[in-house]
Amino acid sequence: MVGSRPVLVVDDDQALRDMLKEQLQHGGEFSVHDAATLAEARALLGTSSNRYDSIILDVSLPDGDGRDFCKTLRKEGKRIPIIMLTGSDDEVDVVKGLDAGANDYIAKPFRIAELLARLRAQMRIFENSEDAVFNIGPYVFRPSAKTLQDAKQNKRIRLTEKEASILKFLYRADTRAVPRQVLLNEIWGYNSAVTTHTLETHIYRLRQKIEPDPASATLLITEGGGYRLNLQHTL
Repeated sequence: MVGSRPVLVVDDDQALRDMLKEQLQHGGEFSVHDAATLAEARALLGTSSNRYDSIILDVSLPDGDGRDFCKTLRKEGKRIPIIMLTGSDDEVDVVKGLDAGANDYIAKPFRIAELLARLRAQMRIFENSEDAVFNIGPYVFRPSAKTLQDAKQNKRIRLTEKEASILKFLYRADTRAVPRQVLLNEIWGYNSAVTTHTLETHIYRLRQKIEPDPASATLLITEGGGYRLNLQHTL
């Protein structure tokens, strides 16, 4: 499941959570954690080993209002897409959800195909926005600006378009190694004129920029015929 996108589903309806988990994980496009309460969601979000590319959040939960939780997450600086689920499509409710910082609002019952389409759309918008910020080891990665920032060392690294695309795709793969050919196809497309040597050259140059010892990489690792990021490594 190379490149599966981590999503957090927060809803107190067990049957709905199970259905969303099954449908979202079908085909390996998404990986899902789920929570029945805001407290459980907060615990998952507060775990350093967990990261999420999006949150699907119910409005009415046993321990609070999802809109208030959404507003709190925005105040804490979390910019990932949040899609609110509600039992009402009343205009006032929709406006309240969007005002709280939600990216989209879907009324129950909904069609899973529509939810998936909206989820993908919001992720695409976010990844290309100025708000998209990802943590890679000691660096803060801003794909739109094509930069890596190490605040502790006051170090800023400028990336090429291809280098930024490589990092973004490897980040999406989380801890899984991405085969060279898959990475080549994703970044350069199915171009017969481009070989794995091209990819290896870009990886070499990228390591020169981000690794303390490029000859002994600890952040951008070669593994299983491909590459992966050591996201927890702080150098």
